[in-house]
Amino acid sequence: MTETNRYALVQRLLHWLIALLVLLVLGVGMILGFLGFDGTKKTFGGEVTDALYTYHKTFGVMILALMLLRLGSRLVLGAPPYRPPLEGFERVASHTVHDLLYVALLAMPILGWLATAAGGYPVQFFGWTLPGLIGKDKGLSETLYSLHGLLGWVILGLIVLHIGAAMWHWLVKRDGVMARMSLLR
Repeated sequence: MTETNRYALVQRLLHWLIALLVLLVLGVGMILGFLGFDGTKKTFGGEVTDALYTYHKTFGVMILALMLLRLGSRLVLGAPPYRPPLEGFERVASHTVHDLLYVALLAMPILGWLATAAGGYPVQFFGWTLPGLIGKDKGLSETLYSLHGLLGWVILGLIVLHIGAAMWHWLVKRDGVMARMSLLR
C-alpha cells in the first residue's frame, strides 16, 4: 500500500477522532433517550446527569466542527483510488453508506442544537453557552428531538454497515481497503 493509495494523514486523524466522539455521544444519547432526564437523574444523580447533558452537547458541537473540517479536507484532498477497484455493488454500497454518514453526522448535531434551543435549554460547549439560533417552541422542540433520536438509530445502522464492510475487506477479502484509513503502516 503506497501513500497514494491512502487517505491523507489529516483525513485519517479526523476519521478516527470523529469515530471515537460519535461512539461516545451515541452511547450517552442512548442513556439519555432510554432513561429521560428524570430517569437519568434518579439513576446517576443530578450532578452526573447535568454533566452527561453538557458533554453530549459539547461533543455534538465538536462533531459538527470536525465534520465540516472533514468535508472540506475531502473536497480539497479527495479520496485515494481503490486498488484493486471495488466491484459494482461494493462501489455503490460504499459511496451510499459514506455519503449518508456524512449527511447524518452533519445533520445530527444541527438537529440537537435546534431541538435544545427550541426547548428553551442552553446549547453548551464546555462552560460556554452558544447562541440558540431559534426561539422557544415546545412543539417544534419535541419534533426535533424525535428526529434527533431517530437519526441516532440511523447513524448506528450506518456504523454497523461501515464496520461490517471494513471487517469483510480486512478479514475475508484481504484486499487492502482497511489500509486506506489506517493510522498504522
